[in-house]
Amino acid sequence: MVWRNQTFNLDFILLGIFDYRPTHIFLFSLVLGIFTVAFMGNTLMVLLIYLDTQLHTPMYLLLSQLSLMDLMLISTTVPKMAFNYLSGRKSISLAGCGIQIFFYVSLLGAECFLLAVMAYDRYVAICHPLRYTILMNQKFCVFMTVASWILGSLDGIIVLVAALSFPYCSSLEIHHFFCDVAALLPLSCTDTSEFENLLFICCVVMLVLPVSVIIGSYSRVLQAVIGMDSKESRCKAFTICSSHLSVVGLYYGAAMFMYMRPASNHTPDQDKVVSAFYTILTPMLNPLIYSLRNKEVSKGFQKLLRKGKL
Repeated sequence: MVWRNQTFNLDFILLGIFDYRPTHIFLFSLVLGIFTVAFMGNTLMVLLIYLDTQLHTPMYLLLSQLSLMDLMLISTTVPKMAFNYLSGRKSISLAGCGIQIFFYVSLLGAECFLLAVMAYDRYVAICHPLRYTILMNQKFCVFMTVASWILGSLDGIIVLVAALSFPYCSSLEIHHFFCDVAALLPLSCTDTSEFENLLFICCVVMLVLPVSVIIGSYSRVLQAVIGMDSKESRCKAFTICSSHLSVVGLYYGAAMFMYMRPASNHTPDQDKVVSAFYTILTPMLNPLIYSLRNKEVSKGFQKLLRKGKL
């Protein structure tokens, strides 16, 4: 049923985000630079946390998973976009489109849940420091991390199967630089309103529920930080939490703007810019925010450089 009226030989046309004007060539080069920084930064974070035993704590385990998700997310969209731009070929097969949809949706969903787990970790560390090793033990941390990956993957499977169940018989031109579900739906020959409702429900689960956990956690954290007697403790808590809140604001702000609006309010150009922000720019900013504002990460990096492991 899923593949009725279409085959793996069906090709879509990705119209992309850039043309060959000088300004767009410069912007394309800038995106490649951002991709390089993001790829190297997130790879470095994963290796650093893996190699430095002093960073083998729940907080840094979660941070390494965030970097891994960002690394996979940016690798899902940018290489294909760059290949199409440089080669002049804009086609993508139905199978390739399905792969992009699955990984893109799965990774976005997994990050949503992981950021909520990271907020809970900071809540326990600051509000219940004496019980931290009990409430955030290694088994529980691994369980929550695996759960984030599984829930994100389930969302990806649901959206993928639903999206590819529609026959596509329009111009097959996708007004985007990758196979985004919202850009794919207008090409369907059939009514997609029920699927759009399903997509909205998935967005509510993936965005609103984790945001509620994050808001609740940081409300308690803020109360605890304000009540601290030590100025040094307050500064350290604010530094760690502000880094996480910066990432949350960048990620959820763009995602909610993209997926929590009525479909009638979307325009192709606007969707391209917003998607580029949280699929390309945010993965670059995450390791910079955490590394520049985190003394443990900076010390670990310097230590491994001296030992010649990096």
